[in-house]
Amino acid sequence: MKLLLVEDNAELGASILEHLQEEGYICTWAEDYQSADYRLGVYSYDLVVLDLNLPDGNGLKLLDPIRVHQAEAGVLIISARNSLDDKVTGLREGADDYLTKPFHLAELSARLQALARRRHFGNNHELNWGDLRVDTRALQVWYADEPVTLTRKEYELLLYFLSNPNRVLSKESIAEHLWGDHIDTADSFDFIYTHIRNLRRKLSSNRSSLPIRSVYGMGYQLHQP
Repeated sequence: MKLLLVEDNAELGASILEHLQEEGYICTWAEDYQSADYRLGVYSYDLVVLDLNLPDGNGLKLLDPIRVHQAEAGVLIISARNSLDDKVTGLREGADDYLTKPFHLAELSARLQALARRRHFGNNHELNWGDLRVDTRALQVWYADEPVTLTRKEYELLLYFLSNPNRVLSKESIAEHLWGDHIDTADSFDFIYTHIRNLRRKLSSNRSSLPIRSVYGMGYQLHQP
């Protein structure tokens, strides 16, 4: 999952970033309103962790560009504001959840996992696609009833396809999703083919294979089984 953290407190931001990266998230950290607004207009994210008290603006106003440019992203507000009015306002403006500071990092992780399930997988932790079965809670994959061992990148790539069924995904969007915003400066995205090939090979059996098809000049698509 690709995540944007918007937090101006350097110590807290570094702690959250380190924790989420250890959890397997691809994270970008924006320390003020202006840089967050820029990234929301240029890059795509699955989740946004949003502080309200930013040095150069009100974090609530970022909910507008999030809904314009990141309509499918889940938004978790983190704030020292603990009043009911602030929580209601944040949720009414488009946030999905609200966590009051201080909080335990384990609770932040649990909230984000639940939010990702709701936003991208209809609140299901077990996903089925033809002969494929994925348990996102246990991080386990089966194909044709056989367990499959995937690398972290292969697993994240599979979830990216499952969260965008029948949509053609460009090499650029796949690279950005799996490696972060900085990957847009890469000279070539040919390495994506290697990951697609390995995923296809692992998710195949004598009767069938996962229907990831190449769309010439455009990218790849997980086709309806």
